[in-house]
Amino acid sequence: MKRTLRYVLNWTLVLAVIWLLFSGMWDHPIIVPLGVASLILTLYLTYRLGIMDKEGDPLHLIVPSLKYWPWLMGQIIRANLQVAGCILRGSQSLSPRMARLRSTQETDLGRAIMANSITLTPGTVTVQVRTGEIDYYAMNASLVAELDEGEMNRRVTQLEREL
Repeated sequence: MKRTLRYVLNWTLVLAVIWLLFSGMWDHPIIVPLGVASLILTLYLTYRLGIMDKEGDPLHLIVPSLKYWPWLMGQIIRANLQVAGCILRGSQSLSPRMARLRSTQETDLGRAIMANSITLTPGTVTVQVRTGEIDYYAMNASLVAELDEGEMNRRVTQLEREL
């Protein structure tokens, strides 16, 4: 019960801050009460679904994510430049293919982060996720080679362990 209360408080804080930042409505007589009602309903449904646990606790995700996201953003920028280069070189630079990656993530959250990281990187799209394997589409062989190097896999596994 004590742990669940902590998760409820963490979620309340995070959702309230996000709502206030995105809405910009700090003193509107109708919007603020509706925001509070929305927050309460979301917390109630999350509690009833039984998904308020350590894995979903938003505050413990922040610090490890701050180490991973800058690296991923660099990969996204680099992949954007590669895709732009392929567009400028024309269709001869394309060699689309399906590939399979052996993933080292042990939890559903880790596999989801890995699959989403692949999809967020331009030129690649995750197609299927299974325990120990991720099937993905890549627009050329160099993107497959980069994922086969294993740097993303290693970083996501490290992030997963810190969560």
